[in-house]
Amino acid sequence: MRPGPSRRTNAARRSVAVVCALAALTAGRADAGQPAEWPSFRGSPDMSGVARSSLPAKPEVLWRRQVNSAVESTAAIVGGRVYLGTQSGSVVCLDLKGGAPKWRFKASGPVSASPCVVGTRVYVGDEEGVFYALNAASGEKVWQFKTEGKIVSSATPAPGVVLFGSYDNHLYCLDAKTGEKKWAFQADSYVHGTPCVAGDVVVIAGCDGDVRMIGLKSGKEEASAETEGNFAAPPAYHDGHVFVGDMGGQYRSVRCEDGKVVWEFEDPKGGACYGAAAVAGDRVVFPSRGRRVFCLNRKTGKLLWKARTGGQVDSSPVIVGGRAYVGCADGNLYGLGLANGKTAWKFRAGGAISASPAVAGGRLIIGTEKGTVYCLGGRTDP
Repeated sequence: MRPGPSRRTNAARRSVAVVCALAALTAGRADAGQPAEWPSFRGSPDMSGVARSSLPAKPEVLWRRQVNSAVESTAAIVGGRVYLGTQSGSVVCLDLKGGAPKWRFKASGPVSASPCVVGTRVYVGDEEGVFYALNAASGEKVWQFKTEGKIVSSATPAPGVVLFGSYDNHLYCLDAKTGEKKWAFQADSYVHGTPCVAGDVVVIAGCDGDVRMIGLKSGKEEASAETEGNFAAPPAYHDGHVFVGDMGGQYRSVRCEDGKVVWEFEDPKGGACYGAAAVAGDRVVFPSRGRRVFCLNRKTGKLLWKARTGGQVDSSPVIVGGRAYVGCADGNLYGLGLANGKTAWKFRAGGAISASPAVAGGRLIIGTEKGTVYCLGGRTDP
């Protein structure tokens, strides 16, 4: 028998540190001294989906590149290069300035996960269950680690380690330098979503319906919230809480300290949540397969606005200043006003978009299921 909606463990004696770097992010400005990078899925280990760079009011196409395969992988942007995966099983590196190909690595299977770039390494898994560390400059394989299930989860960095989930029901923590397994936590079902680092714990929301807080150093469960849901979306962290929607249209705020569900919002139309939330200030923006995007109050779960789209939204929104940018199966990239949800800008990409935007250095990178990668921004380089 499953207990109630939350359980408390020894984590109640511990406080979860707020990720201080977020304090300056909500303005969406590329402040002097900040690196113009988007190194991993959602931009940072806390999975908040907030850009440090600005975008013009009407971003234009600066370049486009056909990679000859559907792109579901969200790009990483580091050191003037763009890294992404393809459904034909490649990891592709492009020049950020003009889109010229730099290298291509052939994986064992489709690469839906987003690459994670730390230092001179690119970390990414494929749907054959192989996780790779690649040389960021050349694309050469440095090491690989084999799991017993497919990897859709993107990698998340933490000091000295890299974290990812697998369909063999495990969350893995590997030494970033050597690929040695530090620990592996076994859940009750697939670990589809990308792990979220919240201070000294890593948070996963799994297909088993649990939102689990796991000690980053120990690999032991500290607290959890048990639900009747099925999670594909990764959690997003802000101010001691994570925010995540499930495939049944239930959206929650969970306190990391003890696993308490603070609020729940039910989509009356049952729109499944496949993508991650973006959270900044008092707002949490969720994508929905019910052909809409909606915004809730971060503290109360009250609905603030909803925006209708022409197709399901598997793309995870990214907050850039006063807008939330998100892709859609209708082939559009939307720029929605964060204050009211109104469409302030829209770009027709010519193919369904399930990947999420990556924003750095005044540029937005997005791929489509028709294999086109777009770079949008202002005509004057930042």
